[in-house]
Amino acid sequence: MPRGDKSSYTAKQRRQARHIEEGYERRGVPRSEAARRAWATENAMSGGGRKSGAGRGRATNKGPAKKGGKAGGRASARRPKAARSASARKAAATRKRKAGGSAGSRSRTGRRSR
Repeated sequence: MPRGDKSSYTAKQRRQARHIEEGYERRGVPRSEAARRAWATENAMSGGGRKSGAGRGRATNKGPAKKGGKAGGRASARRPKAARSASARKAAATRKRKAGGSAGSRSRTGRRSR
């Protein structure tokens, strides 16, 4: 089996990797990098592809899927409030500039509210 072959994965594993990949893409990660990260996360959660044999079943490790938010939140919490506020103002200005400053703000789903 060549490297990168996904034929030994279950439909559920492929579906989960696809959902993880979409999440990365929504956050602006390039498609190839998002796919690489998604499969790395899925492998860490499930232990890789489908394996035959009795007694192979085991619980899914959900830790890798939850890891990202914890790491970012912890790092942010260590910074002073003034630094966090400055970052938030800068990010808001960048979002406004990239949106072209058009009427109607965007919600978290990316749709415009009226």
